[in-house]
Order: sequence, then structure tokens, then C-alpha cells
Amino acid sequence: MTLQIDDAGVGDLLCGAVIGIYRPETDRFEFEVVDVGHFQKSRFRQKTYLHEAAKIALQLVGRLGLAEDERIEICSGFVLSEAVRLLKKEYGDSRVTVAKIVGNAQNRTEEAYLNELRKLGYKPILDRDVRRARSFFHMLQWVKQDRSRLQHVKTGWPRLRRYIRF
Repeated sequence: MTLQIDDAGVGDLLCGAVIGIYRPETDRFEFEVVDVGHFQKSRFRQKTYLHEAAKIALQLVGRLGLAEDERIEICSGFVLSEAVRLLKKEYGDSRVTVAKIVGNAQNRTEEAYLNELRKLGYKPILDRDVRRARSFFHMLQWVKQDRSRLQHVKTGWPRLRRYIRF
């Protein structure tokens, strides 16, 4: 059996990031959100999102339980780099593999992120994965329509100042 851990939303303008865990053999999926506050101002510079993503990954593994012969596959994305280190420390190098996560694990994590966006009142564009720039500007326009939405923006990105005055 295998546990697969993936992330979604890290590179998007809105919301935090979703960390999802999936067990293919039982089709069980769970997720938690790294709060957007970890991607804002000084917390972003301190990279607290890495610690928070690692904490969530460990909690999710604990929630699903890891059988003695079970392995963990974890996405190679940078937001999970600390999680990889901690999981290897906890469960051993041989049980934790950095991998490209595809299929149900990836799809369900992405869908969980899209649902978090919808909870904010934002309607994601259909082809957002293919048209990243268009998705970014669509999100940016949504924020500019109501400045109170800035609380949902990953404002820690230095280049964002080109597009939004804080």
C-alpha cells in the first residue's frame, strides 16, 4: 500500500495552499490548507509556509495511519521540501520517495484547492492549468473589484507590487 502526498495552489495568487493525502487502495482522500497568512509579508520572507506544510503532511499521515510495509510518495514541489525531510526522519529514507504525483491524488488535491477558491466567492477559469498567466490576471481582476479581497492574496511575492498597491 502507498500514501501519496500532493500540493495545489502554491503558485496561484489567491488562498493558501492545499496539502492532500491519498491512499489509492482504499480511495481515501484527506486535505488541509496552509493558511494564506503564511504567504504574506514577513511570514513569507521567513518561509513559515514550509514548516506549516510539513506539519500538515505529518498530521495527514498520522490521520490515515501508516502500515509497517507501507510507503509514502510525496510531490517534488518546493513547498513540501521540509515535509520530505521530516517524513524521512520519522519513517526512514527507504519508505519516503519524492515523486511526480499524478492521477487521483493530483486531481483530488487540485479539486480541493478549487473548492477553497469557490468558498472565497471566486470562480476559477476552466483552463487555468494550461493558461497560467490568464488565470493570474483573472484572479487579480477579481481582487481589484473589491479591495477587501486583498486578505486572500499571497502578498509576500515581491513582484506582486507591480500589479497591486498595498
